[in-house]
Amino acid sequence: MVEAKKEDDPPDAGLEQAKTYAKDLGLAFAYSTNGHHIVEFDFFTNQSRQLQEFPRPEDLWARWKLCTGLSAPTTGRVAEASVVYGLSETWSNPLLYPYCPESQCGKRPFYFQERAIREVIVRIMRGQRRILLAMATGTGKTFVAFQIVWKLIKSGWLQRLHPDRPPRVLFIADRVFLRNQAYNAFSPFDTGSGDPRCLIEGHPPNLNRDLYFGIYQALWSPDEDGTRLFEKFPPDFFDLVVIDECHRSGWGTWREILEHFSQAVHLGMTATPKRDDNIDTYAYFCEEEPEVAIDPNDPTRGTWRPPAFQYSLGQGIEDGFLATYKVHVVRTTVDKEGLRLKDAEEQGAEVFLPEEVVPREIYTTPQFEREITLPDRTATMVGHLAQLLRRFGHMDKTMVFCVDIEHARLVARLLQDEFGPETGLDRYAVPIVSEEEDASKWLEDFASSDRSHPVVATTAELLTTGVDVPSCRNIVFMKTVSSPVLFRQVVGRGSRIDRNTDKYWFRVIDYTGATRLFDAWDRPPGPPPQAPTGPMTAAVRGVVVDRETENKVVGASVSIRIGPNTQRGPIRTDAEGRFLFDGLPAGTLTVIVNARGFVSKELKVNTVPDETISLTVALSREGQRARRIRVTGLQVEIADEALFIIEDTGERLTLNEYRNYTRERVRSAARTKRDLRDIWVDSERRKRFLEELRRSSVHPEVLAEVLDRADADAFDVLCHIAFDSPIRSRSDRASAFENREQAFIAAHREEARRVVLELLDKYRAGGVER
Repeated sequence: MVEAKKEDDPPDAGLEQAKTYAKDLGLAFAYSTNGHHIVEFDFFTNQSRQLQEFPRPEDLWARWKLCTGLSAPTTGRVAEASVVYGLSETWSNPLLYPYCPESQCGKRPFYFQERAIREVIVRIMRGQRRILLAMATGTGKTFVAFQIVWKLIKSGWLQRLHPDRPPRVLFIADRVFLRNQAYNAFSPFDTGSGDPRCLIEGHPPNLNRDLYFGIYQALWSPDEDGTRLFEKFPPDFFDLVVIDECHRSGWGTWREILEHFSQAVHLGMTATPKRDDNIDTYAYFCEEEPEVAIDPNDPTRGTWRPPAFQYSLGQGIEDGFLATYKVHVVRTTVDKEGLRLKDAEEQGAEVFLPEEVVPREIYTTPQFEREITLPDRTATMVGHLAQLLRRFGHMDKTMVFCVDIEHARLVARLLQDEFGPETGLDRYAVPIVSEEEDASKWLEDFASSDRSHPVVATTAELLTTGVDVPSCRNIVFMKTVSSPVLFRQVVGRGSRIDRNTDKYWFRVIDYTGATRLFDAWDRPPGPPPQAPTGPMTAAVRGVVVDRETENKVVGASVSIRIGPNTQRGPIRTDAEGRFLFDGLPAGTLTVIVNARGFVSKELKVNTVPDETISLTVALSREGQRARRIRVTGLQVEIADEALFIIEDTGERLTLNEYRNYTRERVRSAARTKRDLRDIWVDSERRKRFLEELRRSSVHPEVLAEVLDRADADAFDVLCHIAFDSPIRSRSDRASAFENREQAFIAAHREEARRVVLELLDKYRAGGVER
């Protein structure tokens, strides 16, 4: 990276600027020059030096290879085993091999994707076995994985240890549509003469392909003899295993698959690295990374091993690759005050209380639609949402996240009843849930920017990750969310920019308080959770029973999680449904129980040294669900509503704060209204100005909506915010032009006059940019 300054500036005047750019691009050397003298900064040594001339490219390449550990030594044991370390000249360097051409894959990598690809390949070439990419939703993780595989295979590097067979790659996801998306992304490998790709779907597996795409559930499925599908692949069958959404890789459930292919390089990809008592994504994938301070300015916060590459949502918004967002926070009266069954009955509501349910004294938002069903609350939220959609644009693609399948179906039906008659669409709103036979087809239509309907998709879980719906403008929470990981993924559904529909921002409409989790957005991780330590003298014994019949469950799978990525078992319950774990540490452990035909269960146990804890684990049969309390005839209203604009830092801004922020941004480019007008009448300057505002999370269309002046031109909205000018509608401006310029219009022939008047009508409808 070279930053050139004026010749009368000091040669190091641009060094810090060059260092900033170089760090963003992942470059090792930065230079500042005034045309006469040169200052170099070396990120390997973190030192600068003055130079008389720029280094030659081959010299920089040699320095880079040496410092990254990719330069082949001339003596010693590593030199003798250079093929193992990927240093043989027989194989092309994957770093230098070209990306898949845009003519074949439809796009080329952005700068941050290039850096991610480079960082992963460097680590693989150095012999690293576990690698993590942490990239925000919508930044193209699957495309990055494809380009990594393309370079490794096409360069011949991945085949270096086994010239007798082609290299093999496994891509694992946990949803069928994610698997299929990856399969399609790797289509350039299909040359027409032979397709190396294979979808893993059932027994027996096809062992004659090179690129495999599967889901955990299929790989875990047993045949008639009890042999699981993944076990039919030799342990050394794959050279590289790519784990999509690896924070959900289910270490406790699916770890045997990863362990079976432990000889391969494991590349984990996630938008939300997870660190809790279940799985520590960092601990598994970043064990070979160098340890650095969590906060260089606060040593007391400890250290961590960061991913190979990170690209946050905030960075994506700042760079203009991801959409910014506006948040509506809405509460109903029952969400604000809670619900007491006695009070509901006194108000005339009907309460159905199942015999087996012991009611709570008060019910609050987390229990709604889980323990207690409130159809009137749902109807009030849907009615309010319908008002917002009519105000914002009732044909804007909208995702509504609901509590469960039943809730998703109800919300879809109510929205269909609201908008079906006026739109003439019998599929205005659809429930995209696992129990709907046409869910995949509806999802495909909903995700397409070229298809206008269905307009609203309601769901419980299916749309939380991996679904590309670039045209989605509204993300709606009607379910409570306590996990920042899940919250990021849900919000990420709207973060993709869609130039086909002119979408550069989106809305988050929150009825359940989920947006409180914005407070933790993009923060660095805290210290890792610690596994219990001390004497291994505790024990846990138990029995697994059928909740309904109390019969013992024989052959249930029982595991006990001791700490992040550390687990005992699984073992099977005996003929009496019993199990026993001994030699355990003291502390809080997690028991995991699975049995065919039953819903799996996890429960916490607190172990004590030299003592045995006894448990009875009651499993519910699949398809059974505890009945809920149901309250109807309840008076529910909207209690309060607030609006925030979330800037790229994740900061909450009140309306006044956002207006002040916008005023500062506009005035930094145009000190007076005349300056702004001069920018506006120049199409190129106006385009650059609006792009700069959007990069700063300032969107004139958002401001127009906030001011309830969607009829105004962006110029008038910005003038009002920055210079307190009165807002004039586009229609008023067009009429004023017609009155003021009658002579100009009349001077043209009829055809030209018609063109001028049609342009004015287009301006009335959409403004200058339309």
